[in-house]
Amino acid sequence: MTIQADEAPIVTRSLSRSFDDRVAVDGLDLEVRRGEVLALLGPNGAGKTTTVRMLNGVLTPDRGEARVLGLDPTVDGDAVRRRTGVLTENAGLDDRLTARENLEYTARMRGYSIDEARTRVDAQLARFAMGEMADLRTAGFSTGQRKRLALARALLHDPEILFLDEPTSGLDPAATREVTDLIGTLAREHGRTVILATHFLGEAGRVADRMAVLDRGRLRALGKPDDLAAELWDGVPADLDFGGPVNQAVLDLVDNVDGVLRTEARATGATIAIRDRETMARILAVLAAHEIDVFGAAVRQASMEDVYFALESGFAAEQR
Repeated sequence: MTIQADEAPIVTRSLSRSFDDRVAVDGLDLEVRRGEVLALLGPNGAGKTTTVRMLNGVLTPDRGEARVLGLDPTVDGDAVRRRTGVLTENAGLDDRLTARENLEYTARMRGYSIDEARTRVDAQLARFAMGEMADLRTAGFSTGQRKRLALARALLHDPEILFLDEPTSGLDPAATREVTDLIGTLAREHGRTVILATHFLGEAGRVADRMAVLDRGRLRALGKPDDLAAELWDGVPADLDFGGPVNQAVLDLVDNVDGVLRTEARATGATIAIRDRETMARILAVLAAHEIDVFGAAVRQASMEDVYFALESGFAAEQR
């Protein structure tokens, strides 16, 4: 199937790549929407990094095709890289240079004049709160400092698309939150498209619009966590706290509300499965009408972690 020029900013059709006798990416069909953050998930060896390298024109696929901003990375790799930014797990800084020199060198390589390079570098150093470290050699930087500088370098030329491969690995919790918040801001406020390849599901869940799960090079799931959860489980789990054991009459009352799929008594209330969040409002209205005290009610939306590990468990079961 030929990719049309007016399709999404990132599109692949049957994209595949092998190394010797190992298939790294196997027939990948993927579309990434403009301005979204797509979490590319999977265990080591699932094909995440290989996918990113093919999309950025660093690796040539064995078969299939890709378009990035309407360009073929295999043919127009330089043009693709002019409009995209990449952050790899290894920061790849030149430790002989200072933070400022690392950024200025990249800016000059991208064709900026000396004055424009300095302006952009100063802006990035300020953005990442690295002004005090600007003239220090990067050889002495911590992992977190190196990662922040590498991300500043990836954003130096205002790319339309960002490929981030494990951007928070090695960062402390505060730096992880800063980087994660920045990724979300880049998509929401600046309209950048982001592919986020990561093992850190909690951080990905905070910023990603959709998740794509790779397993042994194949795309096994793609969608919003809530939509994938609905395919995995029958109903949305929720809890009702009655402050103590609940009698069968109350359980029957809840069970008869439209949208309640299951009820189960617990020590201080009940665990239920409901069709959607609106069902909880109906449950509370019925209980209030019968003057039944409710001390707490919570709908437990499935997290990206919940969905990912449920999918991985299913993949493992298929291999047995």
